[in-house]
Amino acid sequence: MKSRAKSRQTYRARRRARIGRKIRGTAERPRLVVFRSLKHIEGQIVDDDRGVTILGVSSRSGVEGEAAEDLSPKVADSYRVGKALAERALESGVESVVFDRGGYPYHGRVKAFAEGARAGGLRF
Repeated sequence: MKSRAKSRQTYRARRRARIGRKIRGTAERPRLVVFRSLKHIEGQIVDDDRGVTILGVSSRSGVEGEAAEDLSPKVADSYRVGKALAERALESGVESVVFDRGGYPYHGRVKAFAEGARAGGLRF
């Protein structure tokens, strides 16, 4: 017998679709998308007008850098990945983005990722 309770993924998909109707990346202000799994976090900068991913960074790519020492390891990784993505974005000419949290609540690792991107020089 199948449970009628909706899964966490179903609720996230609904939030993501609702956010996606409002947020759109352009060539001037591409969309900064965040994805988090149980172990890793990754971010991509996407131009929705052309349908092209400009660049992407993941915690699996071995990003080095500094983060506050009072953070948990995964939150610290998220901060580092956000900062590395911002630095690479500035090198490729992207200065301002629209933040797409991907249906995740804006706290913890997603918030640390956004703060790292801001510390790296991105505006959103």
